[in-house]
Amino acid sequence: SLQVNAEDYESNAAMVGEDAEGEVDLVIELSPIEKIIQEEEVVLNPIMFDFDKSNIRKQAAFELDKLVAVMQKYPEMKIKVEAHTDKRGPSSYNQQLSERRAQSTVQYVISKGIDESRISGEGLGESSPKVECDPCTDQQYELNRRSVFKIIDK
Repeated sequence: SLQVNAEDYESNAAMVGEDAEGEVDLVIELSPIEKIIQEEEVVLNPIMFDFDKSNIRKQAAFELDKLVAVMQKYPEMKIKVEAHTDKRGPSSYNQQLSERRAQSTVQYVISKGIDESRISGEGLGESSPKVECDPCTDQQYELNRRSVFKIIDK
């Protein structure tokens, strides 16, 4: 995997074949960072979590690095992370799990140099599913295990 970063642009990555030898021509397009800044939130590709886990996946870290880039470019911006769970398990447990997810997300961003006063987190448990379903497919459950990044101050 080859990752490309440039100031004021979203990071992007591409896979290089294992059998590639010598020089490889590869085009990796970068989009301006402003594209992910909406009126009320920073819109990233989904930050999803494994079932019953709160650790940051590799792909989630890649997406969170985009949030870090936005916050570095706009030093007055403050973000609230809203973490969600699927509906499996007791609602009280899901609330605690979502709190852990919010905190692990916040800690990741802080670990990248963003001041802790600029980012907060809240667990919303299973109260606001992205997909209403009963029963749900594995993909629908995964879509409900997510984080959203609300802009609370520009």
